[in-house]
Amino acid sequence: MKHPNLILNIALAALLAGCKSDPKVVEAAPEPQVQGNAVVFAADSPQVASLVVEAATAATRAPVSFNGRVAWDDNVTVRVFTPFAGRVTRVAGETGQSVTRGAALAWVASPDFSQAQAEARKAASDEILAQRTLDRVKDLFTHGAAPKKDLESAEADMQKAQTERRRAESRLAFYGAAADAAEPAFELKAPIDGMIVEKNLSPGQEVRPDQMLASAPQLFAPLFTITDPSRLWVWIDVEEGRLGILKPGQHLQARARSLGAEPFEAVVENVSEYLDPVTRTARVRASIDNSRHLLKAEMLVTLTAEGPARGLAQVVERAVFLKGEKHYLYLQEEKGRFTRREVTPGQQAGGRVYIMEGLKPGENVVVEGGLLLEQLFQASKGT
Repeated sequence: MKHPNLILNIALAALLAGCKSDPKVVEAAPEPQVQGNAVVFAADSPQVASLVVEAATAATRAPVSFNGRVAWDDNVTVRVFTPFAGRVTRVAGETGQSVTRGAALAWVASPDFSQAQAEARKAASDEILAQRTLDRVKDLFTHGAAPKKDLESAEADMQKAQTERRRAESRLAFYGAAADAAEPAFELKAPIDGMIVEKNLSPGQEVRPDQMLASAPQLFAPLFTITDPSRLWVWIDVEEGRLGILKPGQHLQARARSLGAEPFEAVVENVSEYLDPVTRTARVRASIDNSRHLLKAEMLVTLTAEGPARGLAQVVERAVFLKGEKHYLYLQEEKGRFTRREVTPGQQAGGRVYIMEGLKPGENVVVEGGLLLEQLFQASKGT
């Protein structure tokens, strides 16, 4: 009969022990707090364990990127216009064709050219007549049949005729034509050796020498553009704050998106002495070797330069996030305290990003869980 009482006493003792247990065991961990730009966790918060922190490393030189536009090298480029108004009768030059200096590109039937030819022929005829007159007066003067003043007048007429003939022939020679040319139309010739990369005329088209002064793009376009496509320029618009990075003679790596990651060597040739008052940028010109003819004029390229030697910091790319138009990351100032800071990212390479402003080497950066901190930060702001 003693066994039932013993079991009852044991059960009552266990019940009393359960009633005296500590109620704090089942309480939840405190919620994180936002203090200014910092998210603060309790020391024993399990959320802190999910954050990964790494120290920012030092980078002595950070590559800097610029956007550029490929253009023809003006030192080996000629844009051909017609010096005479008229109608195109025949076209010999075609895009992609290699030409030598003096090669015929097109023929233009021009009244102005015909008049210039006629003036040159008339001047030649006048010189012949003046020479005959001078010879006759000399003979008469020698035999005393003509006064000296007639001889002097004939010599002056001869000099005038020679001057006029040279002027008329020089005008035609300047345009590569001759007074006795067999072709009645003006022959438009290539002024340099190179390749025709642009053609903007066809038979029957009316052309005139003042096309280059017209404001309409279709009239301003040259009849032909001849260049050496193995030599190109790259125009770079550089912001005022980054002008000190590029200097004449500096080597750059250029890459075109359409050509993949293949680099092209470029060399800075000129840095403009003035800024555009609207964009606050300066134009920088670089030359680039295009001996394989892979790059094309008007292509957009990205150029990479080695930045200035200074103690920049670099972190993994995922540590930096974009909010609006600004970039941020979170720093661990002490255990459980994470501060939001605006930074200026630079070039990315190998999964890491260079921080141009806002971070120093050695500072502890949240590389995993930054977005969680940002959600807590924005929730406290009601956004």
